[in-house]
Amino acid sequence: MFNNISPFNASAINRRDLLRIGGPGMLGLTLPKLLQAQDATVAHAPAKTAKSVIFLFQWGGPSHVDTFDMKLNAPSEYRSKYSAISTSVPGMQVVEHLPETAKVMHRIAQIRTVHHTMNNHNSAGYTALTGVEPPTDDQRLRDSLDLFPAFGSIVDAVAPSTNDMPTFVSYPHTISDGSTTPGQRASFLGKIHDPLFIPNDPNDAKFELSQLSLPSNVSFGRLQDRRELQKIINQQTKALDQSAAAQGLNAYYEKAISMLNSKQIRKAFDISSEPAELRDAYGRTTYGQGCLLARRLVESGVKFVTVYFSRSIGGRSKTDGGWDTHGFDDTRMYEILPEWHFPITDHTLPVLLNDLDSRGLLDETLVMWFGEFGRTPKINKNISRDHWPKCYTALLAGGGVQGGAVYGESDKYGAVPDRDPVTTGDLAATMYHALGIDHTTEIHDNFGRPLPIANGRPVTEIFT
Repeated sequence: MFNNISPFNASAINRRDLLRIGGPGMLGLTLPKLLQAQDATVAHAPAKTAKSVIFLFQWGGPSHVDTFDMKLNAPSEYRSKYSAISTSVPGMQVVEHLPETAKVMHRIAQIRTVHHTMNNHNSAGYTALTGVEPPTDDQRLRDSLDLFPAFGSIVDAVAPSTNDMPTFVSYPHTISDGSTTPGQRASFLGKIHDPLFIPNDPNDAKFELSQLSLPSNVSFGRLQDRRELQKIINQQTKALDQSAAAQGLNAYYEKAISMLNSKQIRKAFDISSEPAELRDAYGRTTYGQGCLLARRLVESGVKFVTVYFSRSIGGRSKTDGGWDTHGFDDTRMYEILPEWHFPITDHTLPVLLNDLDSRGLLDETLVMWFGEFGRTPKINKNISRDHWPKCYTALLAGGGVQGGAVYGESDKYGAVPDRDPVTTGDLAATMYHALGIDHTTEIHDNFGRPLPIANGRPVTEIFT
């Protein structure tokens, strides 16, 4: 049960203190967050251009050369099988299957030279979710306190919300490829900085926050009474009083109970209150309604929202899965993408940007759209493309970003950066810069070593 507790902390925990104050699954209250957040050394903050971030993580790896960085003059073995169409930015083109996205490219900045060295999904996913490369490129990479925290967890640690809303929310999947992909939680920062994770499907007619719901036989007053009893027990146990882990436990309980009593949080998650026409515009899919929910959350004051495109990396399906559709003889990439990935993208990204703009939220909300890598410039024998981390495209919009901008240039095949290369650490620094967080701010790992929150520099050239 206490997998993340070191022996010297485990011995300090009094079993009587682990009161079951609700039902199972109630925000994890039966498995307390025992690791205390470590202090962060905050450096001088840059000017803030965004109040919040929506991170639309495209698990599986979209093909940059079949979407936003098409090489129409490349030889046939490299050139996309799709055609290109004009966009709202003169001289800019995107793939023909994204007509609505083409209309909002004047709101979007492209970084076309993102690169790293991880070829496997789990290691590349971790790199994209944290901005840090693991020691080795290993598909068996697993969660470890030696690995870096998620972007949102760092934001929660160094610049948490002060408005009674959670700082970091993620949903509706825990992504994995064999094993769970690291970089989705707080790691060595302590579980107090884990996201408020919602596994429920926002497209479900019965969608609700079961994690923030009391069992029918437990009133909020009874919950408070049990919390007061717990405080008395804590005061009587010197070991608990002296334990850093126990202090983290107390902080977690206080945070959880405040969420249980928050009408503001419940209102933010009440997606059923949205007009049916708007819900239809986003698309009646898990991902589509997740994007709509992200707008509701930042509108209510959540600082960082991660929406995962899919639970799996992808495969043969034309109705589900991520962007990893290579290597199949009977159902090829060029048949799958127009059936599933392109329509759902064209129903969400432009709708989200226009919705944010109509509410006056786009200028203060940074929207990020990218995956763990791109796709090989050369088409393989299955008329598809394989993993390619050496150069791919990230989209950023809102939050002070200059719409229509293109930063960096790939070579004539889309294989490597030709000008202005950008690392995932640079992407992380750019995101922190938009939030007014100095990217050289230090956090401390599990051994107390200081680490900068981003190994890179902000791409300030894309800001207005």
